[in-house]
Amino acid sequence: MFQADLNQCLSPSHPLIQLSKAIDWLVFEDAFGPTYALGKGRPAKPIRLLVGLHYLKRAFNESDESVVDRWVENPYWQYFCGYTQFQHEFPIDSCNLSRWRKRVGAEKMETLLAGTIETAKAKKLVKKSHLDRVNVDTTVQEKNIT
Repeated sequence: MFQADLNQCLSPSHPLIQLSKAIDWLVFEDAFGPTYALGKGRPAKPIRLLVGLHYLKRAFNESDESVVDRWVENPYWQYFCGYTQFQHEFPIDSCNLSRWRKRVGAEKMETLLAGTIETAKAKKLVKKSHLDRVNVDTTVQEKNIT
């Protein structure tokens, strides 16, 4: 009843607020919706929450555990994931993120990358020429040295 409304507390110019408004969340609903079985098991968590947590995890270089921990502390992250009131409890257990990735599969997870690229193109933050060549930094990857 007396929860803080995030729309009134947060700065509309914050990058995550702007990004949350620019992303077409229905693309993810359409892509991941068929992986949900209605009426079976525990009620599913919102797709926007899971997609948002995965985006935040990659954007801020977090682990499954730390992204869930930081989500509780950060109202901008909560707003990005579709919540309108500040939450004081964890939305999910961190192990649910890996279970969800396994359930939807690698092909559907590529939808997250495609959605990010499409949003950047729509906002004119990236040009087609930027996507012609990809640089991969392999300095931190394991090497097969014997």
